[in-house]
Amino acid sequence: MATGRTHRPATRSRGIPEATVARLPLYLRALTALSERSVPTVSSEELAAAAGVNSAKLRKDFSYLGSYGTRGVGYDVEYLVYQISRELGLTQDWPIVMVGIGNLGAALANYGGFASRGFRVAALIDADPAMVGKPVAGIAVQHIDDLEKIVDENGVSIGVIATPAGAAQQVCDRLVAAGVTSILNFAPTVLSVPDGVDVRKVDLSIELQILAFHEQRKAGEESDAAAVVASSSTASGVAGASLRDATPAGGRKGPDGDMPAVMPA
Repeated sequence: MATGRTHRPATRSRGIPEATVARLPLYLRALTALSERSVPTVSSEELAAAAGVNSAKLRKDFSYLGSYGTRGVGYDVEYLVYQISRELGLTQDWPIVMVGIGNLGAALANYGGFASRGFRVAALIDADPAMVGKPVAGIAVQHIDDLEKIVDENGVSIGVIATPAGAAQQVCDRLVAAGVTSILNFAPTVLSVPDGVDVRKVDLSIELQILAFHEQRKAGEESDAAAVVASSSTASGVAGASLRDATPAGGRKGPDGDMPAVMPA
């Protein structure tokens, strides 16, 4: 049965801009929510609003995927879910290792969204001997001495670092030497990696500082607005007082000069 969609093969050979790649997960999240509600099609305007981008940018992004939708109908939700998942590499299994099972690492290990998006936590690794063997999210923690063996046996290419800053670079070096080519870094430090290794940094403190900046700016704008209103009110009061001073008490101005407020009978 024809779905009415128009598409071309994926355009990997032409390359997809990094800015577009960064927005694909936003589209996928919005599309997945629509799919869960059994919505069959969606317009570019509706999907753009759900993803938090403008519709022109969305249509441009989808053109890189070879998907243009159908005029008057929109985009096929299920097909776009598949298409974007394929572009992001989510249609295959990605084993990952997580190093550093403190409070943050344990919270990440317990996050249920990894498996549903194609990421399988193959191993949890920590340097603390007291942690070894303890189950976290149903997985026994292993010692960091076995890191290279774990990466090799599980065919891991993606590593997650949630260690303290001081240990992160050494862990990164060992992961790279073991064959890991992509790293998600939660440690509050910048990692140095060779060409061919991708690093995505997630720094919660930086994100909070950015939010604090915006909160401060909003407070400043509200304060400036209040000052403008107060200044306007003061100016109005002064103008009113000046007008009262210029008009005789109990009277009003007329074309012939001062006139009493009430004319005699």
